[in-house]
Amino acid sequence: MSVELLVLVIVVITALAFDFTNGFHDTANAMATSIATGALRPRVAVALSAVLNLIGAFLSVAVAATVAKGIVRLDAVSGQELLVVVFAGLVGGILWNLLTWLFGLPSSSSHALFGGLIGATLAALGWSGVIWQAGSEGVLAKIVVPALLAPVVAALVAALGTRAVYRITRGADADTVRSGFRWGQIGSASLVSLAHGTNDAQKTMGVIFLALVANGTLTANDEMPLWVMAACAVAIAAGTYLGGWRIIRTLGRGLVEIESPQGLAAESSAAAIILTSAHFGLPLSTTQTATGSILGSGLGKGAEVRWRVMGHMAVAWLLTLPMAGLVGAACWAVAHFVGGLPGVLVVFTVLIALSTLMYLRSRRAPVTDANVNEWPGDRLPAADRESA
Repeated sequence: MSVELLVLVIVVITALAFDFTNGFHDTANAMATSIATGALRPRVAVALSAVLNLIGAFLSVAVAATVAKGIVRLDAVSGQELLVVVFAGLVGGILWNLLTWLFGLPSSSSHALFGGLIGATLAALGWSGVIWQAGSEGVLAKIVVPALLAPVVAALVAALGTRAVYRITRGADADTVRSGFRWGQIGSASLVSLAHGTNDAQKTMGVIFLALVANGTLTANDEMPLWVMAACAVAIAAGTYLGGWRIIRTLGRGLVEIESPQGLAAESSAAAIILTSAHFGLPLSTTQTATGSILGSGLGKGAEVRWRVMGHMAVAWLLTLPMAGLVGAACWAVAHFVGGLPGVLVVFTVLIALSTLMYLRSRRAPVTDANVNEWPGDRLPAADRESA
């Protein structure tokens, strides 16, 4: 096996590892509210979400095209140099995903990936290496503006939906309403999972496409290979099934007190926005959209919002792009300084070491499907409180 091919294999493996972390990091976006209200048992929820993520990954490649052709100037770098840029960006995204997962913070996997890629590109090529704005393309139009608008729009839609739901069902039998909306939540959560697969799995497809272009296997105008789509679909589905319980607890129990009508409104608004963005090729943050929807459902009901938790999330959102970018830039610098295959192997070893360290740290206070509905300081899980 040649050095160039070995580097390509490492990059593809790292990309699929990012896709795997994307899966368990973002499971909460679809299933946190259904788990919190008792509409679905935790293990059933993540299994259902995994299957629908797998299916959703095959529905479109519009987002993948944006990632592959709309961030890095492909004509400015090529060959192994581009592979190292892509590799360093992936490492930045993975490490930020794992760090925020460790603290139970639902930050954006999408922005972690983009931040890592942008940071590595800036280190390698300077400011001109990134497509900041080119008409309706570029980082500003495709990433920054949707990131600012998505949570606000999602919160407004969910708030209006929640208010309407409670107004319509006012006076109806409480047990009937609760049971009906729990069934409805299964459908709406499934739609979010399908949308997540359509949007997020494609981001890794785009990265692998970049790597294949760099290696000369493909050109920038080729179609997405089926094996890339299948590999990314399986990786994100496997990660989703793992659970990501720490973030599920934060979104389902830490932000607002969720009841089944709120959950339906939040999931429906999130799914509509994510699917719309996927149709237009916008690599939207499903985490920010889902969080905005959950926040809006709480405001629409007039429920207490834990603003301290929301503040922690907002800080993580603001830091994601720059911090993942710094890690991506540092990884590129190390790989470039050592040089060639040894440089890539050094960074890959650091990635494995830090990932293992964070996993071991998480085992000191594990969150599993057994305690995912237990928020510190609360006496009863939401599902128990609804049936009490």
